[in-house]
Amino acid sequence: MRTVFRFVILCGLFVSLSGCGIIDWMYLPPGEDTAQELFESGNDAMREKNYSAAIDYYTKLRDNFQFSPYAVEAELSLADAFFLDEDWLLAVEAYKEFESLHPRHEAIPYVLFNIGMASLNAYPSIDRPAEPVEEAYAYFSRLHDSYPDSEYAEKAAEYMIQCRRIMAEHELFIADFYYRMGKYGSAWLRYKGVVDNFKDVPDLYSYAEEKSQLAFVRHREQEAKSIREQREGSWKKWFSWL
Repeated sequence: MRTVFRFVILCGLFVSLSGCGIIDWMYLPPGEDTAQELFESGNDAMREKNYSAAIDYYTKLRDNFQFSPYAVEAELSLADAFFLDEDWLLAVEAYKEFESLHPRHEAIPYVLFNIGMASLNAYPSIDRPAEPVEEAYAYFSRLHDSYPDSEYAEKAAEYMIQCRRIMAEHELFIADFYYRMGKYGSAWLRYKGVVDNFKDVPDLYSYAEEKSQLAFVRHREQEAKSIREQREGSWKKWFSWL
């Protein structure tokens, strides 16, 4: 009889505990992912090229586990995810933040190179302001000068040449526009700017030098014509009574 009684009590306790477990499982919020789990999930998403998911995982890790050993790698991986997702502006911002927080990190040459690349890729077309290209050149130059033995230094030098050419082409685009509009003074100043600052781009330098001379001549002709018209206008004013 005692054996049966003890069995009934044990069954009741089992049902009671099981019921609590079921209730907890159904109604309580799930436990949060650990830093390691978030990092591994982010890496899996990167391998699957699901960059938006990777961004979510790395962002959660960065924001919730600042002191985790995975946090630094997550910050860099977050910047990489923006870059691979071709969100150039956010990539630049994330890489810059990483450099600011970890200026002595071994990945800084890589970070500088990718800031340059993201800035260069952010430049939409020759008719838009060239500030992104100028920033790209600045970072490539800094990488080349500060880390000459880096594996990225030679590539940076190549992109510096490309940036210089794009900047010169942008100036010539504006100069040619002014020239076609007959604004020869403004065109001359732009051509002269290319002549003064882009001797390292020989073909564009030669073109700008030739066009600057033509623009200057036409600019002086415009000035002379304007002066002549002003004089003739004043004469007509004085002798209008004739």
